[in-house]
Amino acid sequence: MESTLVDVAADYFKLGYVHVIPSGFDHILFILGIFLLNSCIRSVIIQCSVFTLAHSITLGLAASSFILPDPKIVEPLIAASILFVAIENIFRNKVYPSRLAVIFFFGLIHGMGFANAIKGIGLSANHFVGSLLFFNLGVEFGQINVIMAAYFLIAKWLSQKQWYQSRVVYPLSSLIACIALYWTIERLFFAV
Repeated sequence: MESTLVDVAADYFKLGYVHVIPSGFDHILFILGIFLLNSCIRSVIIQCSVFTLAHSITLGLAASSFILPDPKIVEPLIAASILFVAIENIFRNKVYPSRLAVIFFFGLIHGMGFANAIKGIGLSANHFVGSLLFFNLGVEFGQINVIMAAYFLIAKWLSQKQWYQSRVVYPLSSLIACIALYWTIERLFFAV
C-alpha cells in the first residue's frame, strides 16, 4: 500500500526531529554555538532558519543524486564548522551581518551530512519534495527546541549579568571548541 502524504509528513518530520534530538549531538553543539554569541531569540531563530534553508538545498541535491558528498570530507568539515562558531564566540562579542553568510555556508556542508545520514532510508520517491520539506521542518523544530531550552535554562536568567560573557559564553564556547577540535582530528585521521 502506498504511503499518503500525511504518513510521509509524519514519518519524515519525526526523522528530522530525531536527527537533532536526541541523535544529533554535533548538530546541538552547532546550534548552541550560534545561540551563545547572541541569546536574542529572534536573532538566533533567523540564523537557524538560514542554516536550515542552506542544508535543505544540499540535502535535496544529494538525495536526488545531483551531488555525491564524500563523508570522509564532509564529516570533518561539519566538526570544523562547530569549532569555527565556538571560536568566533570567544573572539567576538556580537553578531555581525557576515555571520549569516558563514552560517549559510556551514548549512550547505551540514546538508551533505544529513544526506549521508538518511542515505539508508532515502526520501520517498512518490513524495520527494514533501519528505524533504517535512524532514527539514522536523530539523527546524528540533533546533527551536534546543534554542528554547538554552534560553530558559541559561539566557533568560543570566544573559543580562555583567559576567555573562566571561562566566557563561567563554567557558561553554571553549568546551564546544574542544569537543569540535577532537571530532575534527578524529574524523580527519581516524575515521573508518
